[in-house]
Formats: sequence, C-alpha cells, structure tokens
Amino acid sequence: WSNAAIVEEHDYACELAALDLPIVPPRVHGGATLHDYAGHRLAIFDCVGGHWPALDSDETLKQLGRLVARMHLAGAQRPFAERNSISLESHGYDARDYLLDNEIIPESLEEAYATLADDVLERLDEQFDDAAGFAQLRIHNDLHPGNVLEDGERLHVVDTDDVANGVAVQDLWMFLSGDEHEQSAQLSSLLEGYESFRNFDVSELRLIEPLRTLRLMHYAAWLARRWADPAFQQAFPWFDSVRYWNEHILSLREQLALLDDPPNLSI
Repeated sequence: WSNAAIVEEHDYACELAALDLPIVPPRVHGGATLHDYAGHRLAIFDCVGGHWPALDSDETLKQLGRLVARMHLAGAQRPFAERNSISLESHGYDARDYLLDNEIIPESLEEAYATLADDVLERLDEQFDDAAGFAQLRIHNDLHPGNVLEDGERLHVVDTDDVANGVAVQDLWMFLSGDEHEQSAQLSSLLEGYESFRNFDVSELRLIEPLRTLRLMHYAAWLARRWADPAFQQAFPWFDSVRYWNEHILSLREQLALLDDPPNLSI
C-alpha cells in the first residue's frame, strides 16, 4: 500500500468510530495515525477481545445487518480515492495472470488451472456485464466472521486493511453458510436488520457467487505475491504444495458450476 492508501483506510476507520460504530481504529498520536519507526511504517491499535459471532442466532444476524448498514450509510457519502475497487480485472484477470506468469502453480497443474480459469473468467465477464450499474460505496471488503468479535452483547469490527470501493452485498455474503435453505434464513435475518437503517437492492444477490469466485482467485494471488516473505511461508506452509493447488482447482470447478446454477436465495 502507498502511504496515502493506508491513511485513507485509517481515516475511514476513525470516521466510523466517530459515529459510535464499534470499529477498532488506529490511535492518533501527534495528529497522525501512520508513523515511521526505524524505517518501518507503524500504526497502533487497541487490543480488543471476543469470539466469533453466533451466526446461528437470528438476533445476532440482525445486529450484524444493522451494523453493516450503518457502515454503508457512511461509506456511501463519497468513494475512496486511493484504495482499490473490486473488479473483474483486478481480482480475476490480474490474479490469473500473476499466478501463471510467475510460475507459481506446480507445472503438472498449470494447464488445468489455465483452462479452467479461462472458462471461469468468460462466465464472470457475462455476469458482470449484466450487473453493470450497481451502486459502489466504501466497504470493509473482508467482513467475514473472524473479523467481527463478539464480547457480551457488543460487536467489534477489526482488520480494515482491505477496505475498498465495492457493492453492498460484498459485506454481507461472507456471513452465509450451509445449504440453500439455511442461507436463505440467515440472509432474511441479516437484511431485516440491514433495512432498518438502509435500503438494500435485492438484485445484488446475484453477485454473491461471482464475488465468491473472485475472492477465491484473488486470495491465491495475494498469497503468491507475498510468498517471498518468510513470515508468510511460516503462516501458510501448505501454499506451495500440490495438494493445495489440486484443492484450489477443485474449488474453482465447483464455483464454475455455481455460476451457472447459483443457489436460489429467497428472503
């Protein structure tokens, strides 16, 4: 990230915290949140405790929906200028090209990945063309259960380092799990809470599987771009194994099928 992009993330977190949203923002010291220490960029955050939210609770899902909607009310006021936008180009094509151009994938699986990625991207092209025109806003972009800590009746949102311009549903679909019936019930509770603060365009629901597919592709390239860092090799020792890439290709095949026949999520 550039310094400007990091500061824009910090400003976003501080803006939400000033609205009394339970975001964990960086501390301000000397009028700044981004500092230099021994040649390293440094920001300091409070340590907060908690555990994953209880996603089997309707009330917790409604609470999450209300929280996300309040974040989006602020996020819709203006776009990010320095942060990325979620796009087919950056999260799909660039991810595929990086993995293939830098020979990240085991040679025995390169052709299988390349052929499959082409099919996936062709299908995504069609779906994103059909979905052009959805409203873009500032979103958290990595709002999975591990980035929301529940402490008693209070939720804390952490890890704003992936904030981006994107569509509202990106901050909701990662709370869904289980079969089609279970996801529909979860979605109904999420949106009941969400729409108590902000209207939700239900036509965005057709973007869930395309966005899930882009996240899968982007994550593999994200790890690959950082693989030279010994800390990443220690944290993700499985990344350069044949087994990982076999599973990644299988996941992409499953996503290709879901792009053609997505779950019928009703609310």
